[in-house]
Amino acid sequence: MTRILIADDHDVVRFGVRGILATRADWEVVGEAADGREAISEAVKTRPDIVILDYSLPLVNGVEAARQIKARLPGVEILIFTMHDTDNLVRDVLEVGARGFLLKSDAKQLLLSAVESLVHHKPFFTGKVSEALLDSYLSKIGVERSELSSREKSVVQMIAEGKTNKQIADALSLSTKTVETHRASAMRKLNLDTTAGLIRYAIRNRLVEA
Repeated sequence: MTRILIADDHDVVRFGVRGILATRADWEVVGEAADGREAISEAVKTRPDIVILDYSLPLVNGVEAARQIKARLPGVEILIFTMHDTDNLVRDVLEVGARGFLLKSDAKQLLLSAVESLVHHKPFFTGKVSEALLDSYLSKIGVERSELSSREKSVVQMIAEGKTNKQIADALSLSTKTVETHRASAMRKLNLDTTAGLIRYAIRNRLVEA
């Protein structure tokens, strides 16, 4: 029996999704949630195989909820359910490890197929998400990972850990000026202009733990 959790802040949407899923005797809806925090707690409590998450959940949005659920339940498959699709949204979905993306307008025709794909641990995307876009995104990650030198990665890691330039310089036996140079070089290569961007890069590429 495949166990499924539904998270959407609209009762009618949850009811509709549950109704579609009920046509499969081998699938069971084990819980529902109306916001992101509840989705996380329900996932931990019910330990579903599939989580259907509305992108625009209140309190904690669907992508952040997906991130936290995956951290607690690495084996769970997540389907992001949304009214809109943009490149940025798709990027966020992929970054947190969700392998399903379904437009609400496609739900009646494709929800069963989407869940079926995730049951077999295969990705499912609709809307503007195409295989070409996925390949392009993954290739960009590959380039991003290889752009920084090992020393630049060390500096970025320590920045993400909250260390000052002086602390980094002491740890790496460099001058503060050299640390600043590495920092500026990393930001230039990654096309970033804020420390927050560097921190996100470090987390995304597992230089530090989130």
